[in-house]
Amino acid sequence: MSGPSPELTERSEAARAAVLAETGLLHREFGRVESRWKSDGTRVTAVDVAISENIFRALRSRFPQDQMLSEELPAGEGPVRVTSRFAWVLDPIDGTNNFALGIPHCAISLGLIERGEPAFGAVYDFGRRLLMHGGPGFGMFDGERPARVSTEEHSPETLIGFHSPSDKTLVPAADAVLSHYKIRGLGSATLHLAYVAAGIFGGAVDFNVKIWDLAAAIALLRAAGGQILFMNGEQLPITSFDLGMDRIVYVAGSPAMARRLAGLVSVR
Repeated sequence: MSGPSPELTERSEAARAAVLAETGLLHREFGRVESRWKSDGTRVTAVDVAISENIFRALRSRFPQDQMLSEELPAGEGPVRVTSRFAWVLDPIDGTNNFALGIPHCAISLGLIERGEPAFGAVYDFGRRLLMHGGPGFGMFDGERPARVSTEEHSPETLIGFHSPSDKTLVPAADAVLSHYKIRGLGSATLHLAYVAAGIFGGAVDFNVKIWDLAAAIALLRAAGGQILFMNGEQLPITSFDLGMDRIVYVAGSPAMARRLAGLVSVR
């Protein structure tokens, strides 16, 4: 099996460098920066905007033909068609609520997609001060440590990254997960899925996520031998980027764990 193409390799190096260049700003402003609420009910800070601008400036200087897609695009732009071979999907701070309040579960999440499929991810884990990076053909690295999804036999002690549903009709599905496993809710959808890729969590379930939370972590998960299953409509390949998109419901883990979780999470 051949390795990543030269184009992918060059972009993977640029991704790691671009994310690491913003970690100083992230740590300086942690718990200090003022925030405001956006119309969709999510929090944003000046640091989110600055990181988005800085990363895209660095990437555009090297890859002007690539599309740049961020959660912090100007409001009201509407769906953006993904037409280029390579596109970058950025969540400058996943877990902005935590970041603004001084809770260390937050991350910079930069995903590279090729023809709509996640090809590489760079996720800076603020709390552990390390870069998680990788993708199919690259392997998955938790800092410098090669990582794989957990293949331990599932049990009531298995930890599942979990975000409770805002749609109360999905509470029975959430209760089914709660009745079988231990859960951890970090306030960062990116970290939930990235921790599955790193073998820290045995699986993840989310009812409220958007594609920019997942693009980088999906690449990590696939590189680590994991699987993500979308429960309310397939999301890949990414053909458009829409800030007004519906919430995604997904389960993830090793292929066996993903199937078990899918059996518990029924979404009509």
